[in-house]
Amino acid sequence: MKITFHGHSCIQLTDGGNSLVVDPFLRGNPLAVSKPEDIKVSHILLTHAHTDHILDAEPIARANNASVIANVELASYMSWKGLETVGMNIGGTLDLGFAKVKMIQAFHSSGITIAEEQRIIYGGMPAGYIVFSEGKTILHAGDTALFSDMKMIGERHPIDVAFIPIGDHFTMGPGDALQAAEWFGAKLTIPMHYNSFPIIRQDAELFVQQLKSNGLKGQVLEPGESITI
Repeated sequence: MKITFHGHSCIQLTDGGNSLVVDPFLRGNPLAVSKPEDIKVSHILLTHAHTDHILDAEPIARANNASVIANVELASYMSWKGLETVGMNIGGTLDLGFAKVKMIQAFHSSGITIAEEQRIIYGGMPAGYIVFSEGKTILHAGDTALFSDMKMIGERHPIDVAFIPIGDHFTMGPGDALQAAEWFGAKLTIPMHYNSFPIIRQDAELFVQQLKSNGLKGQVLEPGESITI
């Protein structure tokens, strides 16, 4: 399986001729090296409704005739744009054929801000995902605070790679992320949701060093960089 980090919280998983992307946010990310038209996928997974996670879902879905997978409220919103959607909810699992996707809890907020109308559309509960494919298990924690059930998730699902936020302010900071990494117990932890904006600037290499000090393996991926597991 090939895993590509596109910056912020956007990751792409590719299994042979099949591919999915999580939280596509490219046009609004000054660190991104990929453009929406570069992304070739059959499925788009959205963790929640904030702009920095859904901005490029519509153009990528239209260009690829891809389905958008999200909680039922956000899926409904996307369907009103004429997109093919699959609504699900926390605890549920969806079989995509080449992969199974389980939606897990995250502690955050979720809404679509219509600034010109001074209105916010409820975006459903925020979430993360566990993707099972090729005998590998990939966790995308979504935007989240630290919560103790991360330990249960790690105990129930042996995780090969975990993507966890470290940016602080809107999500966990590095200290809480270290605890989350310990509880998830992944073979490899990759930081995300940092440095895209000044308010979430963090030293990802230092975070990886701290993981190593705690007996865990970590790796920093630059936007556009891939690994194969």
